[in-house]
Amino acid sequence: MSLAAGTKLGPYEVLSLLGTGGMGEVYRARDERLRRDVALKVLPASIAQDADRLRRFESEARAASALNHPNIVTVHDIGKSNGTTYMAMEFIDGASLRQMLANGALPEKKMLEVAVQIADGLAKAHSAGIVHRDLKPENVMVSRDGFVKLLDFGLAKPFTAPSEGMSAIPTMAGETQPGTVLGTVGYMSPEQASGRSLDYRSDQFSLGSILYEMATGQRAFQKPTGAETLSAIIREEPDSVARVNPRAPAPYRWIVDRCLAKDPEDRYASTRDLARDLKSVREHVSEVTSTASGATAVAPMHRRRTVAWWLAAAALLAGLAGGVLLDRRIRKVEPPTFRQLTFRRGSIGSARFAPDGQTIMYSASWDGRSMEVFVSRLDSPESRPFGLAKAELLSVSPSGEMAVSVDRRDAFAFNRTGTLARIGMTGGGSPKEFLEDILWADWASDGQSLAVVRPQSGKIRLEYPVGHVLYETAGWISHPRVSPRGDEVAFLDHPVQGDDSGTVMLVDRAGKRRAISEPYESVQGLCWSPDGNEVFFSASYAGNNRALQAVTRSGRVRVIARGTGTLTIQDISKAGKALVIEDKGRKSISALLPGAATERDFAWLDWSLPRSISDDGQLLLFDESGAGGGAGYSVYVRKADGSPAVRLGPGIGAGLSPDSRLALSISGQSTAQRLTLYPIGVGEPRTLPPTGLRIEQVCWLSDGRRIVFSGAEPDHGSRLWVQAIDEAKPRAFSPEGYRMFERSPSPDDKVVAVVGPDRRFYLYPIAGGEPTPIPGLAPGDVVAGWRQDGKSVFVRRRGEVPLRVMTLDLASGRKQLWKELMPPDPAGVSTIAPVLITPDEKYYAYSYTRSLADLYVVEGLK
Repeated sequence: MSLAAGTKLGPYEVLSLLGTGGMGEVYRARDERLRRDVALKVLPASIAQDADRLRRFESEARAASALNHPNIVTVHDIGKSNGTTYMAMEFIDGASLRQMLANGALPEKKMLEVAVQIADGLAKAHSAGIVHRDLKPENVMVSRDGFVKLLDFGLAKPFTAPSEGMSAIPTMAGETQPGTVLGTVGYMSPEQASGRSLDYRSDQFSLGSILYEMATGQRAFQKPTGAETLSAIIREEPDSVARVNPRAPAPYRWIVDRCLAKDPEDRYASTRDLARDLKSVREHVSEVTSTASGATAVAPMHRRRTVAWWLAAAALLAGLAGGVLLDRRIRKVEPPTFRQLTFRRGSIGSARFAPDGQTIMYSASWDGRSMEVFVSRLDSPESRPFGLAKAELLSVSPSGEMAVSVDRRDAFAFNRTGTLARIGMTGGGSPKEFLEDILWADWASDGQSLAVVRPQSGKIRLEYPVGHVLYETAGWISHPRVSPRGDEVAFLDHPVQGDDSGTVMLVDRAGKRRAISEPYESVQGLCWSPDGNEVFFSASYAGNNRALQAVTRSGRVRVIARGTGTLTIQDISKAGKALVIEDKGRKSISALLPGAATERDFAWLDWSLPRSISDDGQLLLFDESGAGGGAGYSVYVRKADGSPAVRLGPGIGAGLSPDSRLALSISGQSTAQRLTLYPIGVGEPRTLPPTGLRIEQVCWLSDGRRIVFSGAEPDHGSRLWVQAIDEAKPRAFSPEGYRMFERSPSPDDKVVAVVGPDRRFYLYPIAGGEPTPIPGLAPGDVVAGWRQDGKSVFVRRRGEVPLRVMTLDLASGRKQLWKELMPPDPAGVSTIAPVLITPDEKYYAYSYTRSLADLYVVEGLK
């Protein structure tokens, strides 16, 4: 029964009915508190009494509210008033895509603009681990000013754990009717229509059906009955877009073909790649329209060919119109060639060309030894030590002077620090040291100025030249490279310490900076093209299988090479040859847990990082932040008996509650991060209200009701916060510049162990007050947890291999060895951290990173 105008539901006053669907009615309503109109979705009483459908309704609210993106509808509130359940959403003044398609195919410009925005919103959902499962024109709204919004996440669910058994015959109606489980006929994927398990690629098929309809004005799959339509989706191909609408751009048609592939493996490996291809069509459509529309019939092309290749082909053919006579055959484009330069077993830190373009300087840690600098040549497979042990190469100047870091050691994840020194490539003598605590450095083309990255007052700053601050962040900065003209510095801006997601940035000498790429889940390695017109970098949208890419100053990105491992670009010579590290890195877990006399391997996928161990040692919480963990990473628990790990959901693990019934996780990017409580057994996850903070370390307090964490407000340094899990907002209890360690709170919940803005160590009272210095600690030390007596802590040292875990008496500052940790095979082991120890000190777990890398010279990059 429809609600009359003027009806009050909580703080909202109903104005008018907007539409009805199987999961409820949608009204335009007024929120007088904020003086704005909202869309109020109301659940009918018949459904509100159905526990499963009520759960779907609440799931929609959670799914949509977890996604902060301009192309996804914003959920403001969910509540219940006078027995009526409702959800308040952003009101969109516009029309649904179904209404826009009432008059047939969309004009080309509008079609491409809508397509790009749908794909962008969908890519965001997929990066957060959410599949829509009911994508159709009714669930796409276009505002009057052209903004596209995805609606109705009522069927959304995490795609990493699809259900095999969910199958039902949906209705044929335009909207999803009560009882529909997996979507709407006509927009289902073949795997959805067959009741098989599905992932994000199912949404790509649904999007392909929408793209088809926008280009042709008719549905890709529409038969007289629902059963016949399902059969067509599974077994038949629709009429080609070229046949129905020959004027549709050819690259757009090929994207549709790829999305509508019956086999999910033939669709896109990443929805971000799909969105990028659509953007490329939108940007180049003026170049290809004449060619594409000139053909009335185009043979279907292999779906795995990239749109970028066909755009290039179309542009080449378009040259015929200008009077250029070309061979009718398009010459095969040769891929880049990779030639291996190193063959020993271990990890590589960095590599640079010498000014002659033939000599290569690199730093590596071979066969378990400490890192040192080596010399090699392009015409020889041999390398020789340069004579700098415990050092890492940072840059080579045009005159052949090297900037090296001596006494190099781990600073924090993905970063090492040391004393910056300079030495000529001819060797002889000792390096001249001149700057301490430098993370990264690069020579300018004048051979005199340096760009450096170093920590300062709780932040990480970029200076160029030394002493002139261009940028600082509470996150971290990597791979600074001065432009050939010396007027700009390109670098990678990572918003969260401990995570290598980030963006390619440019900053000029005046400090004016701008992002020239989208955010990536993993981005490392950067250098300028020889002509200075592009920045080459290595990045991936999901996992850590980074591809080589190039971006112009204006932000046009292109992929130039891919590999089977993790690629990190290091340098490019004037002749266009590139030095690239291919890394087969893994993070593993070794643990001594109940039921075993010796350590056992507890790693699960490719990047297993332990986060918490239960007091009795029976349960291990860890996350997978590599390719295996998927977009947004994944949180797991595993029992001490070695039984298979159980995935709790997306995110980064933060800790087990004291009673081991809940796991805390962090998900999202930058200030859009969320804290989620996952039940270890039965129950539903609960996401805490957003804090607006960039969250770093998080720990439970022993009462199981509160958490403490270090985090930063936008454009501010990190500080310390405490929050009850049943409260909406955290409370800051320190000024800026303080960061927690991995297991900081004392057993009595009174203080946390932290490092301050002066890089000294303190015990900070959670109730507020002045911090107390911790004696006996030095730069590079890490507090790894508290002993049960509350009078001493465990301490480890960053970058130490083997790792000696010490106990530190807080009164005297005296250290004693507790245990030395080292995996049996030392080759390529670069980091041992973190270390988890049970209160009785009987059981423990630790993580170690093994990087087995090879250096390649790559030729033919275009």
